[in-house]
Amino acid sequence: MRTELEELVGLVADPKPEVRGIAAEHLVPYSISQPGIFKVDKLGPVKNLKLLVRDHPKIAEHIVTILINLSADREVLESLATDDKFLSEVFRQVVNPSEPNANLLSMLLANLAKWDSLKRVLELKQSPPEELKSNDMIMNQLLDLFVKGADGTYNKNADFDHLAYLFADLTKHAEVRHHFVRKQDYDGVIPLTKLKVFTEHKSDVRRKGVASTIKNVAFDVPSHPLFMSEDDIDILPYILLPIMGNEEYDEEDSMAMLPDLQLLAPDKQRDTDPAIIQTHVETLLLLTSSREARERMREVKVYPLIRETHLRVQNEGIQEACERLVQVLMREEEQPNPEAPVKELTNGDGEEDDDEDVVEV
Repeated sequence: MRTELEELVGLVADPKPEVRGIAAEHLVPYSISQPGIFKVDKLGPVKNLKLLVRDHPKIAEHIVTILINLSADREVLESLATDDKFLSEVFRQVVNPSEPNANLLSMLLANLAKWDSLKRVLELKQSPPEELKSNDMIMNQLLDLFVKGADGTYNKNADFDHLAYLFADLTKHAEVRHHFVRKQDYDGVIPLTKLKVFTEHKSDVRRKGVASTIKNVAFDVPSHPLFMSEDDIDILPYILLPIMGNEEYDEEDSMAMLPDLQLLAPDKQRDTDPAIIQTHVETLLLLTSSREARERMREVKVYPLIRETHLRVQNEGIQEACERLVQVLMREEEQPNPEAPVKELTNGDGEEDDDEDVVEV
């Protein structure tokens, strides 16, 4: 005999919208406390939930919330992330400028990126809304959505901050990293430059996801000249500013720093999240793989900045990362040996950043 809770799960697929709505609303807490009830009959309830993301917006709000929570389960995650028809509907809805559940859909996508096969988003296409002014690649649409939706002018119901976590997980894959450093034909822009401007954004979620994305893309060693070039990605000011406070530096050091780092306001504060600061320092460490980058960092006085960060932020992870970076910047360069093999970055030099744990609502 079915329990009352099992019967409630079954009512999610009821033909009457009022019944579906009440059932979905009451099932939201159980998607965290008793996720197993949605996995009966070979994930039958999950199959119904996937169809209902296109239901009436209020019902869909509860449905997507349930799916966000259930995606913490690997079996459910696989069912969602490998279903092309379901993904197509989620991608179609999230870019719709009038979609009321766009933020929830962004959270769901961030969780789905935990499944490695979602990297195939690079191959997926759909017609973009005219308001988005993007091309037909879904990856580029998501990037443009993240930028244009930040201030609520694209969709008044959403800020799309959680797409930053999506990008962070996707850039664990080499092919996605390559995309982020290649100028796109439709707008002539390198995708990573669209994200770098958010390293000091007010949203903790957006800053953290962007910081992790930048670090992950920095594992693409051949792109490091683009990272350092002022005419291309020009990443240094965007990862140095968040780790700077209002410290005063010797005039000689200050004048040699990047222009964006000079004459900062007296109330300038470094990022309040230690994890973000550590991520940026680790990105700098990754970029020191080339002599040109090391010399550039010395030239613009990165060492004094890192020294002050190490002194003022009492966090073991940050201090360890700062010490490793200082060791690289302060050592003397050996004369180049043209016959010496080129050192490749490996996981011994650092690990790609995941976004945060699976989002729950």
